[in-house]
Amino acid sequence: MASSLTPAHQPAAPKFIQFGEAPDGTAVQLFTLQNAHGMRATITNYGGIITSLLVPDRAGQLGDVVLGFDTLAEYVRESPYFGALIGRYGNRIARGRFSLDEKEYQLATNNGPNHLHGGQRGFDKVVWHATPGATAAGQTLTLQYTSPDGEEGYPGTLAVTVVYTLTHNNTLRIDYTATTDQATPVNLTNHSYFNLSAGLTADVLGHELTLNADNYTVVDDELIPTGELRPVAGTAMDFRQPHTIGARIAQVPGPPPGGYDHNWVLNGQGMRPVARVYEPVSGRTLEVHTDQPGLQFYSGNQLNGSLTGKNGQWYGQYAGFCLETQHFPDSPNHPNFPSTVLRPGETLRTSTAYLFGAASDKPEATS
Repeated sequence: MASSLTPAHQPAAPKFIQFGEAPDGTAVQLFTLQNAHGMRATITNYGGIITSLLVPDRAGQLGDVVLGFDTLAEYVRESPYFGALIGRYGNRIARGRFSLDEKEYQLATNNGPNHLHGGQRGFDKVVWHATPGATAAGQTLTLQYTSPDGEEGYPGTLAVTVVYTLTHNNTLRIDYTATTDQATPVNLTNHSYFNLSAGLTADVLGHELTLNADNYTVVDDELIPTGELRPVAGTAMDFRQPHTIGARIAQVPGPPPGGYDHNWVLNGQGMRPVARVYEPVSGRTLEVHTDQPGLQFYSGNQLNGSLTGKNGQWYGQYAGFCLETQHFPDSPNHPNFPSTVLRPGETLRTSTAYLFGAASDKPEATS
């Protein structure tokens, strides 16, 4: 019997087109991964951005379930990290400072006084080397970037590889690996904004969310963790049973404009299901599997209607939600949090999978 890995069982490599030029003049491409069910993921090597994700609804009709823009120029000019790969460090580091091996480091600050998503020019703003391919699992896109020592203030030369795979069962899997020649903190993630209605609803408040987490990391008014892990029980942060995103959003503590922008401490270890979302209008479902210890649920609070996205779509508040698998924010300054330090001789390996489906019947959500 032929191996399942023989070329006869593998799909063709993804096709691509030119998508313009980055600010430094580097050519940028747009790759389309597709499976036998018609699901399509379009990804550019500028920032590793997922620009569109066509997923069938309960009637089998395809719809684009991620927010984004039609042109590269818009991503360069004004994107709030739509669909992008984030690094070296996803989320916030207080005052952009940390100490490692008795040495102090100062990072770029780009979120008030704090460091956010890798700094002024994080991994979301670089052109990755792209290699389209295919395996028995499905079409792939391999992206590689080497971050030089001192970039945005980080120590060490960091070599990163990210592989997107669109599988035959409507899963978009992201596998990350990284190595370094000096000790450095690393926290890689993807920042896609989802609206599973594919534009049928202007916001995601009616989406029903379940999170497998008993605790979350408490934050101050700048969304920096205090170090406390607080039980979700009895609070608006409790999604252990399905709740609509909008049911208790007004009760979420924090600075204006309010809403969810917090890290949940995920239950369990290893690759496991950590989140599920159901959208009742389309019937689409999304399950998130990851081996990471945390997940940032962001409800699109800062979207304010100033951005016009694909096909002229207006992105108002709560137009999309993010489920960013990650280590905890500001981990380099909290020894009680899982460590994000990568050292020479080690290889960081982490994976996240987004599984899409469609439900014919509406499950009961808690209001």
